[in-house]
Amino acid sequence: MTERLPSPCISICQINPTSGECSGCHRTRAEIASWPRMTLDEQAQLLAQLRKRREASTGISRRQSGRQRKKFL
Repeated sequence: MTERLPSPCISICQINPTSGECSGCHRTRAEIASWPRMTLDEQAQLLAQLRKRREASTGISRRQSGRQRKKFL
């Protein structure tokens, strides 16, 4: 069995007609369709791209985890 990351889908499935991206997960239709066939590395790369898309679209960046915050204390 090949290891897979959990889907980034958050069940808010609306494709923006202008950007072509889902309003919930920020993937394109092609990325949504290809997710199950992607390798672990491809999925990880896409997740990194999605974080950037979400930040560009919403202005909200990913918050630091407690573990990351402790490094700076």
